[in-house]
Amino acid sequence: MTTSYQEYGSKQFRGNDRLLIGMVLGVLTFWLFYQSMFNVVPSIQQDLNMSDSSLNAVISLGSLFSGCFIILMGGLADRFGRVRLTYIGFALNILACLVLYFSSSAFTFGIGRVLQGLSSACIMPATLSIIKNYYQGAARQRAYSFWSIGSFGGSGLSSFVGGAIATSLGWKSIFLLSIAISIIGVLLIKGTPESKSNEIGTSRYDYIGLFSCVLGLLALNLLITKGFRLGLTHQFTLMMLAGAIIMGIVFFRTEIHRRSNAFLDFSLFKSRGYSGACLSNFLLNCMAGTIIIINTYLQQGHGLTAFEAGVKSLGYVAMVMIMIRISEKLLHKFGYKTPMWLGTAITAVGALGLSMTFVSHEIYMWWVIVSFAVFGFGLGCYSTPAADCAMVNVPMDKAGVAAGVFKMASALGASFGIATGATIFSAFKGVDVHVAAQYALLTMVTFGVLATLAVLAIIPKASAKPEQV
Repeated sequence: MTTSYQEYGSKQFRGNDRLLIGMVLGVLTFWLFYQSMFNVVPSIQQDLNMSDSSLNAVISLGSLFSGCFIILMGGLADRFGRVRLTYIGFALNILACLVLYFSSSAFTFGIGRVLQGLSSACIMPATLSIIKNYYQGAARQRAYSFWSIGSFGGSGLSSFVGGAIATSLGWKSIFLLSIAISIIGVLLIKGTPESKSNEIGTSRYDYIGLFSCVLGLLALNLLITKGFRLGLTHQFTLMMLAGAIIMGIVFFRTEIHRRSNAFLDFSLFKSRGYSGACLSNFLLNCMAGTIIIINTYLQQGHGLTAFEAGVKSLGYVAMVMIMIRISEKLLHKFGYKTPMWLGTAITAVGALGLSMTFVSHEIYMWWVIVSFAVFGFGLGCYSTPAADCAMVNVPMDKAGVAAGVFKMASALGASFGIATGATIFSAFKGVDVHVAAQYALLTMVTFGVLATLAVLAIIPKASAKPEQV
């Protein structure tokens, strides 16, 4: 393949707050409104008459498809335009919300979740690479901070927003608000000069790698959400296990031997900083299962409404938003590694507090507020240093692909964590809902501990301070 690279975009244009707000609203369409569903699981299950395993499967489809297609969309953003892919992401979200609003079955609900995932696969890498291209130095780090507020802050606020809307207007109204936010985001981004790279080559895209990844992860998702419920010797379980293994072998054989246009560019992982950021990002996002577990548990185990359960998480979002800006200062002072491992460790401590379901109702109602705040503190401490650590270690011509891989780690981690946590909770719920929540939440703690070990082991000890110009 013959490749020439040239960065296209306005040399005079510099990112401004209007563009930044528009991009943050794009991030919110996924992390706020997509995750708002986690707080209304009992209502969805009742209205659509879905079993636990079916609901767990379709709920996690958005994260799964986001993770699988985010690298492809990152590459398309580099080649055909990052602003254009952002517009496409907004359009897909509007379509997804319409499908979900009029959904009346598990099948149509699943289609809507898939479209939501594809929307985020367009928006997340495109907006990250727009930041890399149009913001410099301290302005870039500030932009990453606000982008992270949309991501982690939206995730934290999702329980409250979902509960408030569902209690007052019905859970389907969440999608109407998401459509309105998408329209506002498009209007704010309008007029931004296009930014893209120019690649001229003859090699075809690695569709074998893409679809073996999609099919393998889909089989793994169904194995976790439905297979273990049916039993390890059930025909469906064995089929999904075989499918995951076969697709995994096809994927790795394809990617190892493919030298150009590979679905997963392994050359990015030559940087220990980038590798450590991606792995810890995956493991920490596995803890997204904490949100769906705790919201369902508070409603089914303690009799709270969706709104009351959402209120308990307000400390989470407050601490995320406070710590994201503070972590920017920590990044300047200590570099990447210290705030990253502190963030993952503190998040694990917060999940450990939430797992103490054996205490009385009165104590737990206060304890969950404190633990949620600690959980948010850790996520906020980790987010900006991790994003900057990942993106600063990649060349400009691979910014979209690198952002895609980094956010793929987020989305696949969330999908895996949601499927695992919800499945464990459902498996033990029939015995004792409090024990079920404890086991599922302790699994989330394990992910947090592994994320901490990944940062300590992989991120270079003497990592450079971020650029200041």
